[in-house]
This record gives sequence, structure tokens and C-alpha cells, in this order.
Amino acid sequence: MANWWRKESHKGTPVVVKMENPNWSMVELQGPSDDDFIIAAESPPGRIREKGRGKNAKQLTWVLLLKAHKAAGCLTSIGSALVNIGAAVKRRVASGKTDADLDNNNDNADSGVRENPTVKTRFYLFIKIFLWVSVGLLGFEVAAYYKGWHFRAPHLELNYFWAYPFGVKDVFDWIYSKWVVIRVDYFAPPLQFLANACIVLFLIQTLDRLILCLGCFWIRFKKIKPVPNASAFDLESGETGYSPMVLVQIPMCNEKEVYQQSIAAVCNLDWPKDKLLIQVLDDSDDPITILLIQEEVRKWQQLDANIVYQHRVIREGYKAGNLKSAMSCSYVKDYEFVAIFDADFQPASDFLKRTLPHFKDNEELGLVQARWSFVNKDENLLTRLQNINLAFHFEVEQQVNGVFLNFFGFNGTAGVWRIKALEEAGGWLERTTVEDMDIAVRAHLHGWKFIFLNDVECQCELPESYEAYRKQQHRWHSGPMQLFRLCLPDIVRSKIGIWKKFNLIFLFFLLRKLILPFYSFTLFCIILPMTMFVPEAELPAWVVCYIPATMSFLNILPAPKFFPFIVPYLLFENTMSVTKFNAMVSGLFQLGSAYEWVVTKKSGRSSEGDLVSMVGKKELNTEKSASANNLEEIELIQKQDKKLSKKKHNRIYMKELALAFLLLTASARSLLSAQGIHFYFLMFQGISFLLIGLDLIGEQVV
Repeated sequence: MANWWRKESHKGTPVVVKMENPNWSMVELQGPSDDDFIIAAESPPGRIREKGRGKNAKQLTWVLLLKAHKAAGCLTSIGSALVNIGAAVKRRVASGKTDADLDNNNDNADSGVRENPTVKTRFYLFIKIFLWVSVGLLGFEVAAYYKGWHFRAPHLELNYFWAYPFGVKDVFDWIYSKWVVIRVDYFAPPLQFLANACIVLFLIQTLDRLILCLGCFWIRFKKIKPVPNASAFDLESGETGYSPMVLVQIPMCNEKEVYQQSIAAVCNLDWPKDKLLIQVLDDSDDPITILLIQEEVRKWQQLDANIVYQHRVIREGYKAGNLKSAMSCSYVKDYEFVAIFDADFQPASDFLKRTLPHFKDNEELGLVQARWSFVNKDENLLTRLQNINLAFHFEVEQQVNGVFLNFFGFNGTAGVWRIKALEEAGGWLERTTVEDMDIAVRAHLHGWKFIFLNDVECQCELPESYEAYRKQQHRWHSGPMQLFRLCLPDIVRSKIGIWKKFNLIFLFFLLRKLILPFYSFTLFCIILPMTMFVPEAELPAWVVCYIPATMSFLNILPAPKFFPFIVPYLLFENTMSVTKFNAMVSGLFQLGSAYEWVVTKKSGRSSEGDLVSMVGKKELNTEKSASANNLEEIELIQKQDKKLSKKKHNRIYMKELALAFLLLTASARSLLSAQGIHFYFLMFQGISFLLIGLDLIGEQVV
């Protein structure tokens, strides 16, 4: 007969114990699944020994030890990272290299334009004054806090006076009471008005971003994409019955790290040789680079490639001047289309076969733009964050505008133009630093349509150093404002529809090129810190936290692999708003830096296809491509160049550092008002500015 006992489990759940035999050799626990275990009983009833307890305790011990080991490893990694950061900061400070030194550095030789020092320091001076005033106010507020002046809520200004209902105790209290009155009556109302205005702009821009994402979702849901003319190209066989005359241009300037890759990739394009001409448009002023490119072109000429070399002694008009000069050649009239690739771009061999068929029987089509992909997107944190931005730009902005509006900004490379469209639009103009956007807007005003191919990719490089990225972003955000000033009268007078005019003026230029950098910098770098020192002007928590998080989530959707970087991305974008705002103001008001053109530095990383193997397919039985005389000349110049070359340094960026201390000061002030979300946002944003100001993001040189 079986014996039964009732026993409380270690979780307090009743467990029924059943005796299976009279020898008490085995019992079974019947209870919750997580509490089931075997019990052996040895003698009298009531003496139950639980075998599983000892085993489970040992297993638990091992699990805890493994977790402790993992935690220790994480702490060691964090400690090592902090040590490395400390060493890097020490090197930055010891080198004493700041962004102010760039004016006297040879790296700016490519720009051709020196920025006015007065213009450059004006913005930095404003930030420094703001910082010192904030530090002074923080000390003042801390002293007031310890004397009993406690701010409780933005709408209860009189709380300040309730500390001392009648009169004041001493001079400090009298001064602080006057400061509160001045703050409430004079500072808070205009600050609150500016904050509300920025919030409205913020919401409009968020709505625009949301509509773009919905458009992208609709394109994916309906599987909408441009389809080439069926008679032009058979995708299955790879054969094409449409072979127009194509001119391929590779503009470059002192880019010896990447010239071989781009020339090799273009020379391996799958297109009839008698209908393809490649122009290498070299604006280099470095004698070594000039000789190397000439030898590379000569090598491909020996390999039967239809390629020519063109060099300009005077780099007038930068890239636009280079392209304009190339289009003025007499033989260009024999060609119907022109494909453009920057020096670091490596098109696939079937690029022309996948883009040109869209032009067949579509006489209104002026441009086919391909998507960019990046060979170094995982190189460092900076390249990962850039990839998030550009993935959204191509996947969402370019694709949605191409499908629903037949217009978008030309990306300057990896695109094919109908030469007739370029000529009708007035050709390349040197009036701005965004010649690609300029020609796209003018072509659109003349009625030409554009197509964006999201499934055709062209590999290229992302800037790996913060210095190169900052210069690139300055040009990309100052140029559109220059162009807006010049194009606005033409847009208003053009014969395009009202909706297209609205899209160009409000959405394309004002909202995405002017309002975005304006509110981003003003709201998070100026207004938010000021509301900490003037707490009567309130900035809601949803503006500081929830909406930016939602925006970052939408931006990162096209690159889901990078979701772990959503917080760094949000902080980084706010940090870059300083550069973008400064560039936007420079372009809008035609300041000196608006005309600055600096070639983005490249590292020369090859694509996954390994371009060397492509060259090997057609390689001649020659040991060296360069002639002996040229090799001797190159070696001599290289020796001289090594003697004159200066060691590269990571730099300290003073504007970013000043803003870092400003935001950290404001975060300290927010503690006095017990504003939790504001404190954390300001603290992490300040740390982000600090890391970038010390150039700890991106490529580390010295």
C-alpha cells in the first residue's frame, strides 16, 4: 500500500510525495513542473533525503562562477577601453593639434579657398561666451539652492519667494530674487516662444520622415520598381539589343589611394568597345599622382581599353569645371549618354546593362541613379553611423521621391545622364559646391524625369576619419543653401506644376536642407541647455526623449543590422548638427567657407570582388606597367615627398569641446530642478560631444 506525505516545496508550493515500494527505496514528487525531482528514502517514514538538492547546488555554483567570470571579463574590457581612451586623450593634449591648425595645413590645398578667420571664429566665440555664462550661472544657482531657493515646477514661479515670505535675509537673497523676477518677465517668454517654434518645426520634419517611411513600406508591399524596356535587355540571358554610344567619366583630384580600383572597374564594364569611351579627368596637382594615373591609363590602353587621359593645370570650378571641360571635347557629340563615377567608386561589370535599358523608348528620362554600397561600413563606429544615414537616404528618400515624383537630387556619381538633358539644362556650372544637385534641379525644371534603381549598387568608400567626414558634411550642407538662393527665382518662374514647385521649395530645400539642421542645433544644443538655467521656459520630456528616439528608429529601419547602434546614432546626429548648422548658415549668407571644396580623403579599400583578379584576366606578359624612366622619376619624387611630409595627427575640435562642457554644465543644473530625463539626455549628449571633440570616433592616427 502506497504511503503519502504532504511537503512544502522550496517555493512554498504544496508537493505530494508518493512511496512506491515498502523498502522506501524510491519516492516521486508530484507538483509543478519546475519543482519535480526524484527523492530517495532510506529508513523510517518522515526521513526523506533529496538527492537532487546536492547536485543542483553544485550546478548552480558553476553557473554563478561562469557568470562571475563573464562579468569580470566585461569589467576588464571596460577598464582596458578606459585606459586606451585616457592614453588617446593624453596624446591629443600633448600634440596640441586643434582644428584651428587646419587653416595652415597642406590638407586644405585642395580647397583653393581660404576661409575668413573672422567668419570662422565668430561662431566659436558665441559658444565660448555661452559656456562661461552657463558656468557662472551654475555656481550662482548652486549657492541659491543651498540657501533655500528651490524651484519646484515651471508654473509655480512664486515658490522661489516662499522660502522667505516677507523681505530678504541678506544681499545674496535680494540679488537672487531680482534675478528670478528678470528671468520670469524677460527671459522666459521669448525662450518659450523660440522653443515652441522649434517644436513645431520638429513635428513637421517628423511627419515628413514618417510619410517617407510609409511610402517606402508601400513600395515594398506592392513590389514597385522601375522596369526596363523588355526589348532592350533580357535579364535571364544577359544579352542586350540596345547598345547606344556611352561616355564614362572618372573625375579625380590627388586620389592616388583609389585611382587603380576605379579605372580597373570601369575598364571591365561589359559593353561593346566600339561604343564605349572612358575619360580619366585628372585635376591632380601632385606630380607623383599625375605620373601614376598616366601610367595606369597607358597600361589599360595596351590592354585594348578605349580610355583617354585628360589633365587640367588650373583647377577652376573644381569638379563642375572638370566635367564641363570634358564635355567640351569635340568627340562628345558622337555619344548619347554619359556615366559618371567618382574616383573611389567601383561599378560592377553589368552596371551599364542594368541602367541603360531604362532609357529605351523613354524620351522623357534624363537620369538613372544607382544606389551606393560601402566596402568599409564596418571599419569603425563612424562608418557604421554613416551607413545608417546613407541607407535611409537611398532606401527611403531617393526611392520614394523617384517612384512618386520622378525627381530627386543627383548623387554626383554612380549615375547615367542623357547628354541631351545635360545640354538643355545648361550644362555643368561652377557656381556652387553641389554641382550634382544644381544640374538635377535645372533638369527637373526643364521637364526631365529621373529613375532611382535601389537594386543596382555601386561600391565605394565612407570617410574613416572624423576630419574627412566633417569637411564632407560641411560641403554637402552649405552647397544646397547656395543653390537655393540662386535657383529660387528660376523655380518660381518655371512652367512646372504648383505641387512640383511646392516640393522643390518647401520639402526639398527648406524642410530637409535648412529646417532640419536649424532646429536640430537650436533645440538640443541651445534651447535645451538654456531651459535648465531659465526653468520657467519648459521643454517637454517627449520632445527631449520620445520623438528623437522614434526618429532614430525610423532612420535605422533600412539598416536593421545596426539596431544596436540606435542610441549612439541619435547622439551622433545631434553632435553633427553643429557642423551642419554652421555650413547651412555659411551657404545661406554666402560666407567664405561656403565656397570651400576639400577632396574627401580615401583609404583605397578594394571591393569584395577583388579588382586585382579582374585585371589578371587581361594582363599582358609584362613585369611592370610603368616605363623605367617614369619609375625612376616617381621614386625620386617620393623620396623628396617623404622628407617634406608631416606626421598625421588626430585633432582636438574646439567648438565640439566647448559645447560638451556647456551641455555637461546644463546637466548639472538640471539636478537642482530634479529633471531626470533632461539630466540623462544632457549628460550623454555632453559625453558624445566630448568624445568627438577629442577625435575619439573614427580613424585613430596619433
